[in-house]
Amino acid sequence: MNKTFDRYAGVVFLAVGALFMIESRSISSSAYGSNVGPNIFPFILGLFLTLLSLRLIYETFRYKQPETGKPKEKLDYKRFGIIFAAAVLYAYFLEEIGYVICTFLFLFIGFQTMQQGKVWVSLVISGGFSFGVYYLFVHVMDGTLPSFPAWLGLS
Repeated sequence: MNKTFDRYAGVVFLAVGALFMIESRSISSSAYGSNVGPNIFPFILGLFLTLLSLRLIYETFRYKQPETGKPKEKLDYKRFGIIFAAAVLYAYFLEEIGYVICTFLFLFIGFQTMQQGKVWVSLVISGGFSFGVYYLFVHVMDGTLPSFPAWLGLS
């Protein structure tokens, strides 16, 4: 962890989060067929990003002095590439294969990339999160998300 980088990143993410919150107010507050408007998620995500960046900035003031002679960590480009490719594919296939399947696959790939092994734990968490968020947003909040593909017959 680099104190200077974390502090600058915190300030940048704070600005991005504030921008999300401000700009989400210009989005329509209702959508056809949905009680939850399209402005809700960007605002909530901006709020979370703002709060987390404030926490990061606060934590940079509590860092201890680094030990000298410690070897510098190497960047893990392979993991970054896998997760980046998974995120791009997630955005590309979301409408075609649906939220639940696409999110499940993205989370499973991400968990296995970060910590190989524990396949059952990754399966349970990925499935629970995917179905849980879908149920909460679509059935409880009356929102809309891309459903299951038609060839599954679950739509």
